[in-house]
Parts: sequence; C-alpha cells; structure tokens
Amino acid sequence: MELFSQLGHGFEAALTLSNLGYCLLGVTLGTLVGVLPGLGPVATIAMLLPATYGQPPLSALIMLAGIYYGAQYGGSTSAILVNLPGESSSVVTCLDGHAMARKGRAGAALGIAALGSFFAGTVATLLIAALAEPLSNLALKFGPAEYFSLMVLGLVAAVVLANGSLTKAVAMTVLGLLLGLIGTDVNSGTERYSFGIPELSDGFGFVVVSMGLFGIAEIIHNLEKGIERNVFATSVGGIWPTREDFKAAWKPVLRGTFLGSLLGVLPGGGAILSSFAAYTIEKKLAKDPSRFGQGAIEGVAAPESANNAGAQTSFIPLLTLGIPPNAVMALMVGAMMIHGIVPGPQVMTEKPELFWGLIASMWIGNLLLVLLNMPLIGIWIRLLRVPYHVLYPAILVFCCIGIYSVNQSTIEVAFAVGFGLLGWMFIKLRCEPAPLLLGFVLGPLMEENLRRALLLAHGDPTVFVTRGLSLALLLIALALIVILVLPSVRQTREVAFHED
Repeated sequence: MELFSQLGHGFEAALTLSNLGYCLLGVTLGTLVGVLPGLGPVATIAMLLPATYGQPPLSALIMLAGIYYGAQYGGSTSAILVNLPGESSSVVTCLDGHAMARKGRAGAALGIAALGSFFAGTVATLLIAALAEPLSNLALKFGPAEYFSLMVLGLVAAVVLANGSLTKAVAMTVLGLLLGLIGTDVNSGTERYSFGIPELSDGFGFVVVSMGLFGIAEIIHNLEKGIERNVFATSVGGIWPTREDFKAAWKPVLRGTFLGSLLGVLPGGGAILSSFAAYTIEKKLAKDPSRFGQGAIEGVAAPESANNAGAQTSFIPLLTLGIPPNAVMALMVGAMMIHGIVPGPQVMTEKPELFWGLIASMWIGNLLLVLLNMPLIGIWIRLLRVPYHVLYPAILVFCCIGIYSVNQSTIEVAFAVGFGLLGWMFIKLRCEPAPLLLGFVLGPLMEENLRRALLLAHGDPTVFVTRGLSLALLLIALALIVILVLPSVRQTREVAFHED
C-alpha cells in the first residue's frame, strides 16, 4: 500500500501543467532525434544540458528522461521506413521491419513497434517502482569501500559489454579516469595537469566533454560519410496490426520485455544489448527461422519491446545506487549535479517528490509516445526527407551557444571542438566513447571513496576484501573478467555486437 501511496504523490507532482509540458517536449524531441539518423539521445541530451539550468530539477529530469526513452520509439520509424536506424538500439529492427515495409506492411510494423514499446515501457516502469525502495535500503548500508568496489564492478561491466575491441574499451575507460583527475585536488588544493591554464583549475566541464565527444563528433562523422535519406515508394498501409499480427507478436513482446528489463540494469547493457539478445532468442525459438530477415513481425516486436524496457530499467542503478550504467545515465548524473542533487539512495528519502515524480512521468511519457507515434507517421516520413546538410549548421550553432552559456567562456567552446575532433578520431579507430564518459564521471567519485575508505581503515588496503559486501562486488567483477577470457564467450560477444 505504501508503494501506491508514493506513486500517488509522484503522479501528483508529474501531472502539473508545467511538468506535463516538459514531458511532452522531451518525448517529442526524443522521437524526433530517434527518427533522424545521425542524432540520437546522447548527443541531444548533451546539447540540452545547459538549457536545464533555469528549469526546476524535476522538470529538467522529466524532459531529459523523455528524450532517452522517446528515442527508442523514434529509432524504429527510420529503421522500418528507410532501413537506417535512427538510434543504435534499432539496428536489429531494420532486418525484418524494412522487409515488411518493402511488402507494403510498414504500417503494421510501426504499429506493433509502438504498442510493444508501450507495453514494455509500462512494465519496466512498474519494475523500477517496485525495486526502488529495497535497493535504496540496501544501498544505505554501503560505505566508502562498498561504493568503490561497486564502481569498479560498473566499469568492468561497461568494458565487458562495450561495443568493439576489449583492448580499446579498457583504454577508453582508463583515458576517462585520467581526464577525471585534471583539476584541483580537493584535499591538498594542488592543481593537477592543468598546465597553468586557469580554465582547467576545476578540470574539464562535463558539458564540454559530453557535447564534444557525442554532439560535435557525430556531426563531423555524419558529414564525412554523407547521410542520404530516400523514403521507399511503397505505401505505408494500415497502422493497426491485424489479429494474426497480434497472435504472432504477443509472446515475443513478453519475452522481449522480460529480457530488456533484466539486461537494462546491467552497466553498459541497456537498450542495445537487449534488442540484439531478444532478436537472437526469437530466431532460435521460431519453428521456421528462415522467415527472419524476410519480414517476420516477431523480428520487430521482440527487439522493440526489449530496447524500450532496457532503456527504462537502466534508471534503476542510477536512482537507487547513484551509478550510471551507460552514457545517457552519465549525462543524467551531470544534470542532477547541475541542480545540486547528489545521485544515490538518499534521493528517495530527501527528495521523494523528485524521485517518485520522475518514475510517474515515465508512465505518462509512454502513453504520450503512443499518441504521438501512431497518428503522426506522415509527419515523421516528411522529416526523413530533410537533407542533413540543412540540419547540421543549426545543430552546431546550438552546441556552441549551449557550451558558452554555462560559464561564458570561449575557451570552453574551443575545448569542446577539440573533444569533437577527438571523438571523430575515436569513431575512425572504432573506439566507443561511452566507456570514456563513464570513466570520466566515475573517476572522481572512485578517488574520493578510495581515500575515505583508506582514511577510515587507517591506511589498511585490506578493507576492500575484509568487508563482506565489498568483497562480493569485487569477486563479481573478477568473475566477469575470467568469464570473458573464455574463447566461446569472446566469440559470442563479437557476434552479438557485429552491426554491419
């Protein structure tokens, strides 16, 4: 009963006129950036972080969260219509979604994707509400040693589940940790690696790094490869799926929802891994696997449900433990810190209106997304015809204005451009920047908890293995590393993340 009472307070906060407006704005922007290939939630949230300064904390988080899970809906539209995934988690949807579109059944594919995503999002949000309190109570038992071990586990898991080479993922994580060291040491007051540049006395700003690596780098990459969008000539067809479609899709939707809810909690897993895993399972369970890739509706229903459930449940470690499981959640940590909120279990007790209001807004946002996506397909088709060379100047100007507005510093704009070039190099070298961002966010927190743990233990380093919970977390991290060394696991990982 207490859970329903808390959710009631959450809906009361989320259903105010201003918060409803921010929720609608967030899911609309999310759908838009999901539809348009080359953008995406990470770059968009990075660009909009400066705009949240003047907003109330709950309104800002509702809008940013809406962008994230809204992009999962929008990504399916371009994947189905033009075989270009607007969002990376929609890569798998291209296989059968676009095959359905070529047969004149794009409407049914879009309809089942929207309805499956709505169901998955609703179930995943209920899971967040149910697990939030017990996990927060567990997190309250964490001391500095446990938090340090948890962050080690998070970084190891992020490396294990990162796309591409393991060596590159480790290197990116270490680089992120090193970037987090730049600035003034809190304890001694000594500047570290600032090279006498006053603007680096506090280190690189989170907005600068994230907007450069994801926003500006994506613009350069998209201009280089040249994005062409030609909507297929066949008709969209009826939006509402047939009875046979529902009969074929309801079990894949359930399985995708369960799998996405489970994998979304894992650091580095989230929506991308969920959609790949759901598609693989459906293909293995199918009586006729040869149908997949030829327009099987199960190949749309399962990954679309999984990626939306994974996107929603990735909020669980952020809201309960204060640990970002992926790049988007790292940006959400940045947004919370902008408003003076320290992510972690204390948010539930100290700011219950914000905590439960954000969870309640996810139900509202999922309903708004169905209302947006089902009737507005025609508008999204027209947007797919907008040439990228028309979009990128506006995006770039918006990035620069946003960076400058944080501290009114032109050198920070230059830093962001530098990180943009660095991000473009990472793309060329097939190095995923998400582990770098996680390392950059978690690095200072790891250092702080490491120092606190050693201080409380009078310098005894065995404190990390003598405390039961800390030891358990480190053993799980070690187990992940050992398992990954196994040749069969490495081969499976490479196949799962092969997107070409």
